[in-house]
Amino acid sequence: MTVEGSTGLHRTVAILTVLGTGEAAEQGGLGVVEIARRVGKEKTQVSRALKSMEQTGLVERDPHSLVYRLGWRMFTLAANAGRPRLLAEGPAVLKRLVGVLKERVHVTVLCGEGVLTVLSESPMRAIQATGWVGRVTPLHSTSSGRALLFDHSPDEIRLLCAGLSFGPGSYGADAPGASRAPRDADDLIARVGQARKTGYALVDEEFEAGLVAAAAPVRDFRGRVIAAVNVSAPAHRMSRDLDRAGRLTQAAADQLSRAMAGIGSTNGTRPPAACATPSPVRT
Repeated sequence: MTVEGSTGLHRTVAILTVLGTGEAAEQGGLGVVEIARRVGKEKTQVSRALKSMEQTGLVERDPHSLVYRLGWRMFTLAANAGRPRLLAEGPAVLKRLVGVLKERVHVTVLCGEGVLTVLSESPMRAIQATGWVGRVTPLHSTSSGRALLFDHSPDEIRLLCAGLSFGPGSYGADAPGASRAPRDADDLIARVGQARKTGYALVDEEFEAGLVAAAAPVRDFRGRVIAAVNVSAPAHRMSRDLDRAGRLTQAAADQLSRAMAGIGSTNGTRPPAACATPSPVRT
């Protein structure tokens, strides 16, 4: 790359960084003079750069106020970069959470009417909850499913669950604990609401007899839920400490959310301490 090309690239990045600040977003954009002042470049240089960026969709200009703001192409690029970043940043968070809880932990995403596990980390134990990487589990009877629904409205949840068969997760209707799973969409909506208030979801033998779990949502740079961190374990090991597991899982999910937003990296940093929160109602 030539020196001129390198300089132009740095100028473009500087302009995008300025337009990506919270202050610029709150104001609905910035004018050429203000952008030039903030990046420390001549107005004519910045103006030319903005016109080229506007042509490629990286920025857009308000036809009335004439201020510039980030364009839709930038948001598309950022959204498409989310999955690789999630897979890159997730393992470090999971390993540290495993070190604290000594149980298997996962990162899951919404997949149609179910929940897909994309990452999993486990301690060296003889008895563990089954690994589910690459598998799809029910949306309504898992902690991950509820955490992934935090941003959904009641109507959106009803629509998403229109084809679901409510009831037990992976065992027969007459099995012990089967009645603990949501009975219908309204029951699920109520349980998602309870979990949303505390910031994490808990399930106690809803999906599988003898299995308990906790999950919390992971958000992207826009603040939207894109994944969930969850821990699952045999009830005899974790049932009494399920609330604590929920708080620790929420702390790990928050750390991963910051990494997804570009605020630091998960590598080489400790997970934040879980704050004390009211104990949620177990569902």
